[in-house]
Amino acid sequence: MRPTPPTDGPWILGISASHNGAACLLRGTRIVAAVQEERLSRMKRDRTFAGQASLSVACCLEAGGIRAADLDLVVSCVQGRTALPAQDLANNPQLASAPSLVISHHMGHAVSAFVSSGFPDAAVLVVDGLGSPWDDLCPAQQAVADHVSDGWESASMFHARGDAVQPLAQHLVPHGAWLIPQGVGMPRFRSVGGMYSAVAQQIFGDPMEAGKVMGLAPLGRPIFGVDRFFGMHGGRLRFRDHLPDLFDHDRRWPLHRREYQDLAASVQAALEVAVLYLAGALREQTGADRLCYAGGVALNCVLNERLWREAGFSEVHVPPAADDGGCALGAAWFGLWHLGGRHPAQGARHDAVGPVHPPGSLDEALLKVPGLTEVLTEDLPGEVAVWLARGGIGGWVSGRSELGPRALGQRSILADPRDGSTKGTLNARIKRREDFRPFAPAVLAEAVHDWFVVPPGVEPASPFMLRVWTVREERRAQIPAVVHVDGTARVQTVQDGPLRELLLRFQAVTGVPMLLNTSFNGPGEPLVETAADALWCCVQHGLDFVVIDERLFERRGDLSVLDLVPRRIASRGVASEGGVSWAVTTPWGPRAQLVPPALLDLVERIDGAADGHALLAELVGRIPSRDPADWLRQALIQLRNAAVIALALASDGR
Repeated sequence: MRPTPPTDGPWILGISASHNGAACLLRGTRIVAAVQEERLSRMKRDRTFAGQASLSVACCLEAGGIRAADLDLVVSCVQGRTALPAQDLANNPQLASAPSLVISHHMGHAVSAFVSSGFPDAAVLVVDGLGSPWDDLCPAQQAVADHVSDGWESASMFHARGDAVQPLAQHLVPHGAWLIPQGVGMPRFRSVGGMYSAVAQQIFGDPMEAGKVMGLAPLGRPIFGVDRFFGMHGGRLRFRDHLPDLFDHDRRWPLHRREYQDLAASVQAALEVAVLYLAGALREQTGADRLCYAGGVALNCVLNERLWREAGFSEVHVPPAADDGGCALGAAWFGLWHLGGRHPAQGARHDAVGPVHPPGSLDEALLKVPGLTEVLTEDLPGEVAVWLARGGIGGWVSGRSELGPRALGQRSILADPRDGSTKGTLNARIKRREDFRPFAPAVLAEAVHDWFVVPPGVEPASPFMLRVWTVREERRAQIPAVVHVDGTARVQTVQDGPLRELLLRFQAVTGVPMLLNTSFNGPGEPLVETAADALWCCVQHGLDFVVIDERLFERRGDLSVLDLVPRRIASRGVASEGGVSWAVTTPWGPRAQLVPPALLDLVERIDGAADGHALLAELVGRIPSRDPADWLRQALIQLRNAAVIALALASDGR
């Protein structure tokens, strides 16, 4: 049954056509649904194109109970060139009949940040790796852009008032120069985002692992001066090649531990200097008292805290979806302005904007997920609080999902912050990531000053987990699982909702008004979206329990993925250099899923009869890992997440 749609205002669809693709549907000023492509495809950082069908668009239309013909406007915000056929909305079979317009990547970021702030006026700063080319900027943006041959957005400054965002400066870099591979060694860079990505590439072999660099930085010393990265003049940054020239090898972490810790600390210090410099230039140019700040770099919460404290603005707003997912919101709000509408005066109080899933979807998923038992209780928060206090680690799904990358109590893994071993357990067994990576506390808003040092005059609110505060020294021993090596924590303050009730009950049991809160996903996976995602994540990654809205399920402790029988449910498609494309079915329509070459032999051997243990015996000597059982377990999880295979107990026959 299609949901009953809201009845006021135009239907507007915003699309972020990006390496973090997303869609957002508005009905007037109401967000009907906003969701990233990766949450639906289960493929991390899934790229979408304006000219191609996507699951996120289908999901948003379904959430509104409408068809493309009902849309009053589609606005695409493209990270890349709009002239490419893949970015032409006229080529999109989902949306070809709808009226449309296109905005630049940084304009999408800017509008999203301003509208979600609730400010009547503000300076707006956007900083990321690379946005749109000069040709795709509106005339007002082109008029204030750097004169760079084939230049692309890297940092942008705006002044926003009412229902308009006025461009003030567009800092451009030559195409391909935001990150310049050298064949071997650290890439060179010509943007702030590129600078941080170059260090991520050198240390971890992946330019998208900026979060790892931020987590590693407190373990090192900033021995490489800012002048090694860039110079500053006239409100502009001039990037230098001194540092890349020092790293002429491709040896990754955990090799060169001391040097890489210092490199991470150095680039973090340089990033803070760079963005504070840009923010200062923007404040001087606008005279504005408030700052909105977005772009991928705005997810660096250590830097964000310095903006709050030192940038000279009375108020600072960083939207929860500061990354490219937020551009879908910005595109939709821009469309509302274009049609003569006005956005709400009140800013975003939460990030629960995902689709509402059908009420029967949980029971339907339970029929297909083995190894779970429902726990009946008349006091769910109390039961979960006691379970957590006894050392349990559980998934928590509550209402609509977050659009941004931070789990804020809608799609979270929760644990007791009092047990220092919890951090190691989570990193090693469930998240499977580096041991230096920290975890965040979700804390009752009224308890902030008792546990954290917040300077006078700085608002003690961090609802979107985008700020860092020092944990009071006398409290650190009480919550070791959420205190980073430098004595700080990336804090989420909680004022309302089901998570608040759980925190109150946990406080009543333990005296501690907070929980460890991390994203509900396994290694290399997006956050869970649906009930089925949450149930499978619990089983696959060994959580003790999972709560989905008001129902509690316990995992059977001895069940392994290798105990299950895999069965192919997708059709083999076209082979390419990157692997073989398989036609899979999702709740939002079909899509092609690429299976990498390393997994093709496994897929071909799956016959629907042999369980994981039998497959392991068959593949002995062929698995490229020191731990073949773990490799096979992770491979089966990856294929199931991609909807290429189904998993079931042998007795189920499903």
